[in-house]
Amino acid sequence: MDHTDHMQQSIDLAVSVIRGTPVDRYDDPSPCADFTVRQTVNHIAFGFVLAQRSATREPWDETWQLEDGAPFLIGVPESEWAEKCAEEGAATARAWAEPGVWDGDSHMGGSPMPAAAIGSMMTSEFAVHAWDVAAATGRRLDVPEELGRVVLDGVLAIAPMGRDGGWFGAEVPVADDAPAFTKALGAAGRDPNWTP
Repeated sequence: MDHTDHMQQSIDLAVSVIRGTPVDRYDDPSPCADFTVRQTVNHIAFGFVLAQRSATREPWDETWQLEDGAPFLIGVPESEWAEKCAEEGAATARAWAEPGVWDGDSHMGGSPMPAAAIGSMMTSEFAVHAWDVAAATGRRLDVPEELGRVVLDGVLAIAPMGRDGGWFGAEVPVADDAPAFTKALGAAGRDPNWTP
């Protein structure tokens, strides 16, 4: 497997969890600090848009605001969010599967960054937030060990910046022999044993 496969797997996890989440659970709290399930789903959706624009090197609209909702979800009934997310997730995966897309520089929210770093960050982002939604609704998320190692590497690469920026909480200690994905959750400031 390569990074393109890992991105696809991570997007598939997120889409699967969103599809399995009843809309009547959208007001529930999540382990993602101060985010409800609705806000976490919207955050994943927004991530699809930003990741796709990073892959294609298209500029993103500076008027977009997370609190307004992912652009493709604005005005869409919540009952249709899962299918819209599936469509956008598939488009994002296709964009990151294009030849050479992981090479050179791209952008994330207007800041230039190596494309490979963006891809790694977003692969981790989709998997961790998929876990947030799954945990918030009382489900387990089965992450293959190889993907878990990739997510852990991605989280560790941005954890100091994430904590400084306030998007990661303090690291949660986990056992040395814990699976890689569990370690990734701890490094991202999640308690792997969190329950609603």
